[in-house]
Amino acid sequence: MIHVSPRQLEVFVQAVAGGSLRAAAEALHLTQPAVSMALADMERLLGGQLFDRRRGRLHLNARGREVLPLAQELLERHAELVAVAADGGGPHGELRIGTSNTVGNYRVGELLGEFVRRHPDAGVNLQVGNTGDIAQAVREHRLDVGCVEGPVIHAELELLPWREDRLQICVAPDHLLAGRSGLEPADFADQRWILREPGSATRSLSEQALARLPAPQRVLQLDQTEAIKQAVAAGLGIACLPEVAILDAVAAGRLCALQTPFLQLQRTLSLLLHRGRYRGALLRAFLQSLQLPSAG
Repeated sequence: MIHVSPRQLEVFVQAVAGGSLRAAAEALHLTQPAVSMALADMERLLGGQLFDRRRGRLHLNARGREVLPLAQELLERHAELVAVAADGGGPHGELRIGTSNTVGNYRVGELLGEFVRRHPDAGVNLQVGNTGDIAQAVREHRLDVGCVEGPVIHAELELLPWREDRLQICVAPDHLLAGRSGLEPADFADQRWILREPGSATRSLSEQALARLPAPQRVLQLDQTEAIKQAVAAGLGIACLPEVAILDAVAAGRLCALQTPFLQLQRTLSLLLHRGRYRGALLRAFLQSLQLPSAG
């Protein structure tokens, strides 16, 4: 019988998260030799290496990718057992959540508020990135759950609809299109556009809108919504941005939102889960706080 200890599992999971033995040692408050020995013992017990070692970094190999979700599940079940024995089973631990920029910067209260109020002892580690990066991190088990703006299609991933979201075309208040009614696609001929970076769901929807409009004069690319807002306000171009992100600037008169009923700018914000990921008490509590099922 193979006897892999909880400590060895912790070392393995933290080594994946940090990408090195040093990172795992710091996270677990152990010496690096102790971490190295625990990982070596685990690999010996399992009969093979779990990582490829390249230039001082650890990269999961095929065997490691197979073991990782099982190791995470064992640790979570152990934590749940301890919690039940200690105080009746309230969720403990840290939930690793990844969000795309719109959610992380403008809807984080909606996403986390109820969960934090219900479970003040639970930890949350929130990472913000574009939709493509968040989906990849969920696939690789580096995040427990993602909240993204765009459609993600992958056999390993499951999408649970959460909120409807709308984008709007915006310009500077002194732009020639500002305040005009009855706009048509032809009015956008030869305009300069400012877009998010590739991999962003906002970029994808913006490109769909552009495909229905005359060719742009030029496209500028910025990787932050706030930077794009500042560029538009300065008269550098037109942008397609989440409505929730521009409400303050429109109210203050720094941006003008255009009425474009001929464009489909509605999208769904969704929770992103790995189908093979164990959905322990902490993750289930988070989904319940959003009134979502734990799903299968």
